[in-house]
Amino acid sequence: MKSEIITIGDEILIGQVIDTNSAWIAQRLNEQGIDVVEITSIQDTPEAIETALTKASKRSELILITGGLGPTNDDLTKLTLAQYYRSEMTFRPEVFGDIEDLFKNRDREITELNRQQAEVPEAADVIRNYEGTAPGMWFDRGNYVVVSMPGVPFEMKAMFEKVVFPKIQSRFNTPAIVHRTILTVGLPESILAAKLEQWEGQLPKEIKLAYLPNAGRVRLRLSARGQNEGQLSESIETEVQKLHAEIGKYIFGEGTQTLEEVVGNHLRDKGATVSTAESCTGGSIAASLTSIAGSSDYFLGGMVAYSNEVKINQLSVEKELIEKYGAVSQEVVEAMATGAKKLFGSDYSIATSGIAGPDGGSREKPVGTIWVAIAGPNGVSSKKFLFGNKRKLNVHLTVNAGLEGLRREILK
Repeated sequence: MKSEIITIGDEILIGQVIDTNSAWIAQRLNEQGIDVVEITSIQDTPEAIETALTKASKRSELILITGGLGPTNDDLTKLTLAQYYRSEMTFRPEVFGDIEDLFKNRDREITELNRQQAEVPEAADVIRNYEGTAPGMWFDRGNYVVVSMPGVPFEMKAMFEKVVFPKIQSRFNTPAIVHRTILTVGLPESILAAKLEQWEGQLPKEIKLAYLPNAGRVRLRLSARGQNEGQLSESIETEVQKLHAEIGKYIFGEGTQTLEEVVGNHLRDKGATVSTAESCTGGSIAASLTSIAGSSDYFLGGMVAYSNEVKINQLSVEKELIEKYGAVSQEVVEAMATGAKKLFGSDYSIATSGIAGPDGGSREKPVGTIWVAIAGPNGVSSKKFLFGNKRKLNVHLTVNAGLEGLRREILK
């Protein structure tokens, strides 16, 4: 089954508002086994709406529209749909009742423009809006369905979940679809694909694999489509077990988990604590760890030791080590990790030192040279990385490396 999403509004086209609605709707449709074949953003003009609708109705059975349903004169979607389907506007008392209740609760006066929002094309089934004043509309044209919803995200989402999605499930016979997303870190997409080439080639025909890379991390999404959801889940589970056998040490979680969340869970389960000593990452690892609710259970504190003086005076790094090896070195970063662990009294610590760029490199230590150290109950270990010359990316990749190093150390 094919579907399309049309978002209406000049504010989207000029970049004033980011279209998050399409991504959210597409994800929900995909979960139901409905293919999204095109996403279009258009002006709020009758010509643009009619053209987009004509094209979409020739290739898709389900067309979802968001935007253009407000009370002002520049919101033309409802009137355009009425003209497109040669339908008279009719006053819907139930919609007006919803508007009255909403305004009463907010102690506001209803204007004539608000009253006009209760007028809906006669050809449409009303989709009531309990979060706002603009009702949605459902046009069933036999060979395709058009659904018009508000552009305000929280109104659209509530309407979709409560009314639109159940109507879609009732109206269309969609296949069962099962997704599993496996989260990996530490391998670039190309190397990961090479490691999985044989496994991927032997996947059952009903299972499709997608690589979804993000800097330093790659999500592997397995999708299976068919008629028996239970069998599909079992088939995917078998392949996930094989995947763990192939690349288990690079897998840190599933679904929507984040690496910092997983690390925090491991620390909490172990009753352990962590601290940080950061130079090139400037506190980004501490920020990442503390972005998780409840991180006070395991995160004790951090030190941004950007200068050599702070490394020496606060983290007890020996001055001779810096003079002999340089601040960006295995010896110094390991001393930073050991110093932070002692300073904060934590079970583990992460330390970073490097040349994030874009300047500051040398022949021996080019831009992108990074050292990451992890101190724990079993001592201290470190690893050298050679990233590129993009400062923000280097910081991001170093955060990944620090969290992943800590994760592996905890699981030893």
